[in-house]
Amino acid sequence: MSLIRLNSVSKSYDANRVLRDVSFRLQAGERVGLIGKNGSGKTTIFRMLLGQEQPDSGEVDVTADATVGYFSQFSTLSGGMSIREILDGLFPEVHAVDKELREVEAAMAEAEDIDKLIARQSELLEQMERIDGWTYQSQIETVLTKLGFSDVHARRPVEQLSGGWQNRAALAKILLQDPDLLLLDEPTNFLDIEGLAWLEQWLVKLNGALIVVSHDRHFLDSVVTRVVEIENFHLHEYAGGYTQYVREKPIRLKRIERQFQYEQELLAFESEAIRDREEARRNPSDHMKRKLANIKRSVEPRPVDRILTGIYRGLSAPEILCRVENLSKGYDGQTLFSDVGFEVHRGERLAVVGPNGCGKSTLLNLLTDAAEPDTGDVRWGRGDIPYAYFNAMRDRLDLNDTVTHVVNTSGLGDRAPRKQVNRFLSLMRFSEMDLRQQIGTLSGGEQARVALALCLLSGAPLIILDEPTNHLDLTSSQVMERALAHYPGGVIVVSHDRFFVDKVATRLLVFEEGSTRLRFVTGNWSTWQASHDGA
Repeated sequence: MSLIRLNSVSKSYDANRVLRDVSFRLQAGERVGLIGKNGSGKTTIFRMLLGQEQPDSGEVDVTADATVGYFSQFSTLSGGMSIREILDGLFPEVHAVDKELREVEAAMAEAEDIDKLIARQSELLEQMERIDGWTYQSQIETVLTKLGFSDVHARRPVEQLSGGWQNRAALAKILLQDPDLLLLDEPTNFLDIEGLAWLEQWLVKLNGALIVVSHDRHFLDSVVTRVVEIENFHLHEYAGGYTQYVREKPIRLKRIERQFQYEQELLAFESEAIRDREEARRNPSDHMKRKLANIKRSVEPRPVDRILTGIYRGLSAPEILCRVENLSKGYDGQTLFSDVGFEVHRGERLAVVGPNGCGKSTLLNLLTDAAEPDTGDVRWGRGDIPYAYFNAMRDRLDLNDTVTHVVNTSGLGDRAPRKQVNRFLSLMRFSEMDLRQQIGTLSGGEQARVALALCLLSGAPLIILDEPTNHLDLTSSQVMERALAHYPGGVIVVSHDRFFVDKVATRLLVFEEGSTRLRFVTGNWSTWQASHDGA
């Protein structure tokens, strides 16, 4: 029996259609990845399943006695209780049984006829076993530990936690509630790579059903059993994970004879990345040689590549973009990293990876003069503007300006052919209406895309990005990846998106837990993992 059913559902907002005559079924135990460009209707479907909105036509049916849990990147907890107290309160039946058990045991010490008490004790012990009453505390500790909570954080009132920690607290709560239907909207944004790996394992073992919206392609591949894409107001379903979707969608497009040139080429890029990952796992020692051979192979440029080549034509950068020497930083007597030294050369794309709180963002702050190092210094190559920093670009956006004006009057947008710049913005999912809007009227995710476009079109020798995929849909992420691959300068990027790191990085800077020394690895995420697993 289906847990949820959408029958011929249509939905519009004013004159803007979102869904047209869509139908969908979800059984208990299924795990669905819901994908589609921003504004395609993913949140609308969630809101209808939660009963917060009604369809214009059709039916949305959730099984009457099913429990539904919802978590988004904006979910938080508040109040004076600690997260450990909140999670402990999710098990009232366990506490009730435990209380009665203690009462029975106390009564047995004084009773002359204890047969009834022994019988009741046996019933309570069986009930405790059935509801996992003996293990619930270890479940709480596992969730807290894997989501990165220290004992200090776990005991602190949640109202005193930062927004990111409150978000993780909300995720911990929804996971332990174990609803029949779990709706997750971008659950990975505040997690480090270790937390992501644990969350994937937890979700695979769910008893109930799952629908997840995520831009993390590795996460989708690891978790979901089906991909549902919202496209042109309709739902298109693909069995398997994200890799299978990438392989099957071109077949569907060909079968129905619809030629979406840009989209097909981006799917081809994804297929290339998937083949690279598989090759790295099979034979890590030969992977870099094979990758270099592929780069040298003569191929016909794809349209996205032609657009980027036209925009970046004539852009040059010095050989050494950045030199870091003896850099150290700590807070409150605790050293984050020490004696860090490296150079970034033209054409290099350095991905900075590691657990949350290890110092990745602090390193970017030191590179961009947002903080002072304890020791060492940072030297830049020639150029009036040595780098374009995503966070600073976003903070400096003029909310009264329009998208098209700010893009076309700065950096390469002012020098490159207007037609190519506009085609690039179209690939980044900016519509004609978006381009004419004031930036202040856009959503936070749309403003982040404007800042990212400005970075990619800055013409600076070095682009510095901090979690750039967090506010992008899959297609925008793919376009950004192609732009970074073509960029004549260099890139430094902090990211927990393993698929993105695989496609972009030529070198990794790895923060390892418990160490103040940083490790450099040649290659991408898959080559590092393959060598790490083989060690």
